[in-house]
Amino acid sequence: MTDMMKDKVVVVTGSGGGIGREIALLMAAEGAKVVVNDIGSSVSGEGKDTGPAQKVADEIRAKGGQAVANSDSVATWLSANAIIKTAIDKFGRIDCVVNNAGILRDRMFFKMNPEEWQAVIDVHLNGAFFVSRAAATYFKEQESGAYVHMTSTTGLIGNIGQANYGAAKLGITSLSKIIAMDMARYHVRSNCISPFAWSRMVGSIPADTPEAKARVDRLKTMEASKIAPMAVFLGSDAAKDVSAQIFGVRANEIFLMSQPRPLRSVHRDGGWTPQSIAEHAIPAMKAGFYGLDRSQDVFNWDPI
Repeated sequence: MTDMMKDKVVVVTGSGGGIGREIALLMAAEGAKVVVNDIGSSVSGEGKDTGPAQKVADEIRAKGGQAVANSDSVATWLSANAIIKTAIDKFGRIDCVVNNAGILRDRMFFKMNPEEWQAVIDVHLNGAFFVSRAAATYFKEQESGAYVHMTSTTGLIGNIGQANYGAAKLGITSLSKIIAMDMARYHVRSNCISPFAWSRMVGSIPADTPEAKARVDRLKTMEASKIAPMAVFLGSDAAKDVSAQIFGVRANEIFLMSQPRPLRSVHRDGGWTPQSIAEHAIPAMKAGFYGLDRSQDVFNWDPI
């Protein structure tokens, strides 16, 4: 190991298992003092168990690292602040926040109920804001800090039956961008990772068709540990000039993801009418239209 995170204090939410656990372990191996946060709920966000967070913290300490477990929820303002306060109380500062906590309540849009929508938005989008905002005061005062947010190709590209999750994950990319802009003067960075990896949450995806089963089989080959190096890099001083970016990580592949920019434009002297839009504007731009692509349609080759 290279001690890239030596003496830095890191909060990793949702790190009782899966991708979050791997990030917490590698952060510690690289010298960080880690707050292992996880409420220990089911994939759908039900229940609470302090065991998973404590187990990972114990694992880090057994290897000679420094860690403390925390089981506060990211989904409320007060509990999110308590997560950051744990870092301050235990280690005296906060240098990096990894917003990884998440749940799934998959349902076709036309069947999704308000509670299924709100629960996912609360954990992913509100949680990322609450935890990030709680750390911002300290980052601003010390004029340093790094945010690493987990997004998803469900938000960036699209997937069926995940309107709540996709909306939250795409919202996180915008949140990250504005954080990067607002905090740049204080030398604080904010970036996103879109991870491809097998985890307990991904394991809940229905595989009731041959196509879905093939997709899940591909996902099983992608180890959660492959995501951790990018998270550690983005949290380290080596990434001091990297901010407002979205990276995809899939097995041994790293992608720099695009961000919305104009593709084509049309203009008309005197302005447009609905009829002229239909007759001229749309035909001129139609070659640039996006189809109903899903994540697996875009990333349609086997992981490398």
